[in-house]
Amino acid sequence: MNTPMRITAFAAVLAAAFGTAYGVGGVADPIRTTVEPAAHAGHDRAEASGEGEPDQRADEDGSAPPGGLQISEGGYSLDLETRSVPAAKKSEIRFAVRDSAGRKVTDYRREHGKELHLILASRDTATYRHLHPTRDSGGTWSLDAELPAAGDYRLFADFTPAAKGASDLTLGADLAVSGRYRPASPPSVSKVAEVDGYKVALEGGMRPGVSGRLDLTVTKDGRPVTDLQPYLEAYGHLVALRSGDMAYLHVHPNGAPGDGKTKPGPTVSFTATAPSGGSYRLFLDFKHQGKVRTASFTVDAGETSKAPAGSSTAEAFGEHQH
Repeated sequence: MNTPMRITAFAAVLAAAFGTAYGVGGVADPIRTTVEPAAHAGHDRAEASGEGEPDQRADEDGSAPPGGLQISEGGYSLDLETRSVPAAKKSEIRFAVRDSAGRKVTDYRREHGKELHLILASRDTATYRHLHPTRDSGGTWSLDAELPAAGDYRLFADFTPAAKGASDLTLGADLAVSGRYRPASPPSVSKVAEVDGYKVALEGGMRPGVSGRLDLTVTKDGRPVTDLQPYLEAYGHLVALRSGDMAYLHVHPNGAPGDGKTKPGPTVSFTATAPSGGSYRLFLDFKHQGKVRTASFTVDAGETSKAPAGSSTAEAFGEHQH
């Protein structure tokens, strides 16, 4: 066999060996493909009065800049010490936020009761976790998490440094979960979700570059839930992830517990702007009877009609993890 034929045969064997399973053995620094340079979207802090539909442009080019696409921004970087964990096994995940001088950040502003909010989501969006790690005195964050399926995951750190002039940031990094990979089917458009006997219906939609209202109504056994409990200083938290590149949008409700006008259900209202057209996965965290639950939906940016009767049910997620 001549030299070119030997090289070709060796390449074929090598490809076959690595194609049988995902993430077995050591994991190299994952390759990241950035679709577009983007600044941080931040928290959508628009306060809607609850009357009418807001219609404000989010940016000069008509699109809200998404977050989570970059590992470094604004002089801060996400240093993910744990690059890989096994599927279906509780494992420690460690990371730090470093400033422009490479020092670990130890001083943060508290946002909604926490110094840092951590989102973990698989790239097929079948798995979602909203977590709150702990930080040691040296600036290293850690938590134990059990992720059910192998594949590519995205880790989002949502925080605000306490340094003067620092703004809200959402930095993202890739996390590999090893094991036998079975791709999930893409979720279909859905505006009704069921979780633990609760039904959550979504009305409204997201439009590229224009803020729009999202109303999520919670019922149980056919009755409106009117005694939602505050969770992280709100009656609900909403995260949107853009399909394809996992661009991140974290919005908060219009109104807050104790403001004299916001009721504890059954409807939690948000204002959100899609950074572009496309499909988005929405995840709502809400608390009732002492337990936090997560309901998920799939919407197409630009769709603003109410959820039709008999809409398909979104896959539901179990108890919220901390």
